[in-house]
Amino acid sequence: MGVQDPINAQPGTPKRVLVTGGAGFIGSHLVDLLISNGDDVTIIDNLSTGRLCNLDHVKDRYRFIESNVSKGLLQLHEERFDEIYHLAAAVGVELVLSDPVGSIRSNIIETDEVLRFALDHDRAKVLIASSSEVYGKPGTSVFSEDDDLLLGPTTVTRWSYAHAKAIDEHLAMGYTQQHGLETVSCRFFNTVGPRQVGRYGMVLPRFVQAADADDPLRVFGDGTQTRCFCDARDVVRALPALLRTPDCTGRVYNIGSDRPISIGELARLVIRTLGSSSKIELIPYSKAYGKGFEDLRHRKPDLDRIQSAIGFQLQIQLEQTIRDLHTELCRSDRVEGRLS
Repeated sequence: MGVQDPINAQPGTPKRVLVTGGAGFIGSHLVDLLISNGDDVTIIDNLSTGRLCNLDHVKDRYRFIESNVSKGLLQLHEERFDEIYHLAAAVGVELVLSDPVGSIRSNIIETDEVLRFALDHDRAKVLIASSSEVYGKPGTSVFSEDDDLLLGPTTVTRWSYAHAKAIDEHLAMGYTQQHGLETVSCRFFNTVGPRQVGRYGMVLPRFVQAADADDPLRVFGDGTQTRCFCDARDVVRALPALLRTPDCTGRVYNIGSDRPISIGELARLVIRTLGSSSKIELIPYSKAYGKGFEDLRHRKPDLDRIQSAIGFQLQIQLEQTIRDLHTELCRSDRVEGRLS
């Protein structure tokens, strides 16, 4: 097709890389990739949602700072990095609803600290993790990067996350336009995979855990709402490719799958894939999240921009993700059983 394909290119000169949120679900998969490429990796993570066990298999191959981002950066005031991947954030509907002030502060103030640090320390390239939530509730079911954003009212707490992530993108582009800092913003769409936990409302690990125990799979709403789920191991392959492609600087990219599935069908797929005898239980949104909660009927990314830029394609099917999540769950249960 004549499209440059840096996503599958051979790694070049090893780089000094900082990953915020590197012990988290997506961050730890990115750390795996960077270490396998020979990069020198430093991680900042306060372990509020991340877990050190996500990094057990690469122990002693990275430097770890347990801290929030701003305090961790103070410890690195004399350090220089080639690249910074800012993945640390308050994530998950339940967490945002239960701690809106902390979530807003974390998602905006810490992002500005990262960008200022990069500007003052040899102008490191910065990738900002954003979210499909910034699209809000537009009238279309396929979301493109240049679409207008239609966010709900500030009186509805669930929209605070979308507002905060949109500000993050404005900050990144502002640093590029005003200071020439090389930045890329990435809107993640329903990323799933091994190491993800259901503690903060993440749907697939909740389903897998319930199916493993033959418990009911609790589907919020009527189950006909659709999402596109992408394995984190596919997502992280795109991040260095975007940051290392000059034409991507100052731009926003959707990252995810463009293959929709209803949440009800996802529950049925988990049950079939794992051979579970679980049933499906429908839970009204008002019972799950409280009165006034708004959800989108459909969410699907337009992937033309990222495919043109780096040749992004999915490699891992959803059934494989489900099996891998289940395998990890069983392994964790065995370890906990030995330790108890």
